[in-house]
Amino acid sequence: MAFRCVIIIPVYNHEKWVRHTVERAAQTGFPVIVIDDGSTDSTPRVLASISGITVRRHEKNQGKGASLLTGFGVAIATADWAITLDADGQHDPAEVFSMLQAIPEGQRPFIIGKRKGMEHENVPWTSRWGRKFSNFWVWASCGKWFSDSQSGFRVYPLPETLNLGAKAKRYQFEVEILVLAVWRGIPTIEVPVKAIYDPAIERVSHFRPWVDFWRNTRTFARLVAMRFFIPLRRWK
Repeated sequence: MAFRCVIIIPVYNHEKWVRHTVERAAQTGFPVIVIDDGSTDSTPRVLASISGITVRRHEKNQGKGASLLTGFGVAIATADWAITLDADGQHDPAEVFSMLQAIPEGQRPFIIGKRKGMEHENVPWTSRWGRKFSNFWVWASCGKWFSDSQSGFRVYPLPETLNLGAKAKRYQFEVEILVLAVWRGIPTIEVPVKAIYDPAIERVSHFRPWVDFWRNTRTFARLVAMRFFIPLRRWK
């Protein structure tokens, strides 16, 4: 089965890793779209020096969800599927081929890269704890259990994703979109992938535990309330 895919990489102040990540993504042969979400370091200059990619820039930081939506809006003109991965080097872009192979003939599911080895001591405690927190509340919001609801390595069907109407614009977008997909009856499949957390490498993360915990709480409170007070048939 042939896939018209575009790789989308949201970036915010990833000057040390962005070239490595983007160039490895380009080696897959898929077009690469980078969304610079208002970087204030040398990231814009690094991106300008990489040929063969499409770059879109937010003048002010808007959040990961907003960056993904910008990328989806660009990608839909030429692609049926959007592949997303993080800019911090934790994903191996070559694994996207096993993710695409998991798509059943004739179906248009969400594919989630389920990161292996997340219990390793090299993985930040915020990532380990946050994944467990998120997995539980996604289940509470939609009744489906995900092993890695926070993974940024995904394959999204277009335009179905844009039609879901997600409201979150920061990290919460990635959990909200899963809940909305389940409500709409869109299949979701998890595929094992590596998680690269080398202790010798300085990893850039913009996750702020308390601020993002509060934002997650508000998003999940809204989703749980909607699940129990709005008839499911309205979503389907």
